[in-house]
Amino acid sequence: MPGTRSVGRAILPAAAFQAAPTGHAQIFAAGERRLKAGGSQDWLSHNLVLALFAAGLLSAQTSTVADGIAAFNRGDYKAARLTLERNTADPQGRLFLALTKAATGECEAAVPELAKGFSTGENRRLAGLALAQCHIAAKRFAEAGAIVAQLEKQFPADADVLYVSADYHMKAWNDAIYRMYQKAPSSYRVDQLSAEVFETQGKYTEAIAEYRKAIEKNPKAINLHYRLGRALLQQSHDPAILEQARKEFEAELSLNPSDAVAEYQVAQILTAAQKKPEAAAHFERAAELRPDFPEALIAVAKLRSEAKRYADAIALLERAVKLQPRNETAHYNLMMAYRNAGRAADAQREKAELDKLQKPPEGEFTDFLKRLGDKK
Repeated sequence: MPGTRSVGRAILPAAAFQAAPTGHAQIFAAGERRLKAGGSQDWLSHNLVLALFAAGLLSAQTSTVADGIAAFNRGDYKAARLTLERNTADPQGRLFLALTKAATGECEAAVPELAKGFSTGENRRLAGLALAQCHIAAKRFAEAGAIVAQLEKQFPADADVLYVSADYHMKAWNDAIYRMYQKAPSSYRVDQLSAEVFETQGKYTEAIAEYRKAIEKNPKAINLHYRLGRALLQQSHDPAILEQARKEFEAELSLNPSDAVAEYQVAQILTAAQKKPEAAAHFERAAELRPDFPEALIAVAKLRSEAKRYADAIALLERAVKLQPRNETAHYNLMMAYRNAGRAADAQREKAELDKLQKPPEGEFTDFLKRLGDKK
């Protein structure tokens, strides 16, 4: 079927297929529960007789479903379908028949039963995976997204769920891009998107050209000047390029004065140009705009330390370390601030933390060799 892909066994792992007790097994289980709860022995005997009377038919039905599921697990979809179609009265048989149809490209015929299986039942995960894939194949991304969100909430670490989620996001993204290029080919957003794609590929010259096209079409758009400035920095740190980047970040700030990252980038460029007083004002502004911006906090803390305002520097650096516990620069500067403030014990503690971060990780093989070395 054009535009339809098979669900495939990678999405439907055999380990997930475990049939629930059906037929006479349920009757025995119900009787046992009734007896444990103080029910009548006669009631149990009567139902056992009924179960035994029906055992031949029920066993045959259960065996048919089990055989069909086994064939599905093996990837023998033809045999699975032929077997499962002989017993459509069993809910689990109907679900696995739908899964078989989905796996062989007949998604539309499978969707109603998959939806039913996803809403209730022990095979909810399996039905949801297949249903999401069917919606993705038909480009029903809104429906697929709702199912993927539920699956991720219930099974956050499941590899199959994460795979389907990645497949959904990738195909939805590609579809949106295609529609944008088709319906709005001359918009600045097309140039912006092209630039972002070039940027991710490391093609900074092409990205810069596309950002400039986008800005020419819409010079007041937020974030374009920032993205252009960043692409320029990624292309080169030549002084002339740095100056161009600074102008772009400043243009961004003229449109959005609350952009802390643009402030920080201007400060970094001014620092590289040996213009520390001007840089300091931008670092201060960045930290003021975003108190949760670790790099800005560290930069301002360095200024405080240079001015011997160690208590102020320590407060900022302690906040940075709390925000990013594995930030070596923050730990190092905090260690130095403690030392300069005469807090030797605190400085030693930070040194120990820094040593832990800088220590190369040791794997099991290294530990094994150490144990061999200790062997007498």
